[in-house]
Amino acid sequence: MPIYEFGTNSINRLPETTFGSAGVHERRDLQRLLREHIEVIAPDTLVIDEEFGDWEDARRRIDLLAIDKNGNLVVIELKRTEDGGHMELQSIRYASMVSKLTFDRAVDTFAKYLGKIGKDGQDARAGLLEFLEWDEPDDDHFAQDTRIVLASAEFSQELTSSVLWLADHGIDIRCVRLKPYSLDGRLLVDVQQIIPLPEAEEYQVQFREKSQKERQARASNADFTRFDVQIGDEVHKAMWKRNAIFLICKLLCQKGVDPDDIAGLFDWRGNVWFSVDGPVNALDFEKRASERGFDQRRWFWEDDELVHANGKTYAFSNQWGGQNWHRAMNLLKEKYPQYKIAFSPAS
Repeated sequence: MPIYEFGTNSINRLPETTFGSAGVHERRDLQRLLREHIEVIAPDTLVIDEEFGDWEDARRRIDLLAIDKNGNLVVIELKRTEDGGHMELQSIRYASMVSKLTFDRAVDTFAKYLGKIGKDGQDARAGLLEFLEWDEPDDDHFAQDTRIVLASAEFSQELTSSVLWLADHGIDIRCVRLKPYSLDGRLLVDVQQIIPLPEAEEYQVQFREKSQKERQARASNADFTRFDVQIGDEVHKAMWKRNAIFLICKLLCQKGVDPDDIAGLFDWRGNVWFSVDGPVNALDFEKRASERGFDQRRWFWEDDELVHANGKTYAFSNQWGGQNWHRAMNLLKEKYPQYKIAFSPAS
């Protein structure tokens, strides 16, 4: 659909142009600009590499590799051409090749990318965790899906037919059209997501049942082991890991251990406790904590879960998993041998 300029006494249609005619190069210009303003074509994503090709066939490279707020990978392919070429086929190949990326490898990739763009002073690991709003890495929930974003000046019917078929079969793939126009020597670009149409996107969720089942199958490899936990004479059977470490830390505090001392054991983590001043109940805790960005989903904060010490009220993080859970539990066991802490997989 054309774009018009409304004047005082006239309506003028803006002349369409091409990126080539405007002297815009695919990598030197379009890719460079979009990597710095990725929200234009892929909102709520973070670019972690440009020209990613960390595999044997280094000739094949992803234009931009990103992650979204759910920890999913996002493969972004760019074309300045008028038909999109065969970018959907390239993107599927790249998505499959990158789908096994772990959090640690993503950190290494992001660190190299920051170095390439002159930001090597930034902490890649902290940057990823902050973007994801995670307290610690969680490979059980990282890269469980790979999304695809295709951005081009135009898309051929052959390409859009392929994309629609892929979307109907559970692939999260979308096309963003970048239509250039010329106005008084300036280049204007009309950015439109054309597949799926934004107003119809929620209705396409039903077509993703197959991919959801595949994600559940991949998730079945995650460690969901329950543990029997003991502290002193108390034994608690078949506990989830996050509940087990919370129980141990809460009981230690009830026995007089300072919550801040416990937090000091886990020096690799961010926040172990979220605290507010004064002895308060859950309702007051939530009101006070919400003023500081408190996320209810990430803490044990019900009335029977809060810890009162040092003139404060503490909520314990529920973000625990992987090898760091074992590391933390062993540190508690070694630091407080007098409380006879023990844990083992539930039978």
